[in-house]
Parts: sequence; structure tokens; C-alpha cells
Amino acid sequence: MENEKTVRRSRVGKVIADSTEKTVKIEVEGIVQHPRYKKYIKRHTRFLVHDPEEICKIDDIVRVEECRPISKTKKWIVREIVKAAQSN
Repeated sequence: MENEKTVRRSRVGKVIADSTEKTVKIEVEGIVQHPRYKKYIKRHTRFLVHDPEEICKIDDIVRVEECRPISKTKKWIVREIVKAAQSN
């Protein structure tokens, strides 16, 4: 029993805010089908994510993983930057 590894959910999203210390806000977009009309609709969910090294910038595409609660609203941690934002 001690060696059982839990399966942690991971998601890919876009960084939309990085103004707070060690925290970024990401937006995950998904497509769901309407139950009655069967039309596909875009839905988005926003998460506060722990970024301990403060490496994420706005418009980065990042992979986040579920972890233990770090604060009241932070339950995700940045695992990797999939695509860095283009700097102008």
C-alpha cells in the first residue's frame, strides 16, 4: 500500500496574469456539447497556479499538475512551459 502512486491530473493552459508573487493565473479552454441542442460550445476555466521559480510570463502555454493545497485557492503547480510567449 505504501508504494501506490496517485494519478495526478494535468492540464495545459495559457498564462493570463503573473502579477502576484509565486502565483500565475492560467486559463484552460475546453469544448463541450450542449445537452439539448448538440452544438459544441467553448468553455474556459481559470486556475491559480503555484510558480515557485517565477519563470512564467503572460501568454506562455504551460502544463500544470494537481498537487496538495498550497493556499485556499492554489491547488495546481507549474510543471513545464510548453511554449514560451514571443517577446517583442
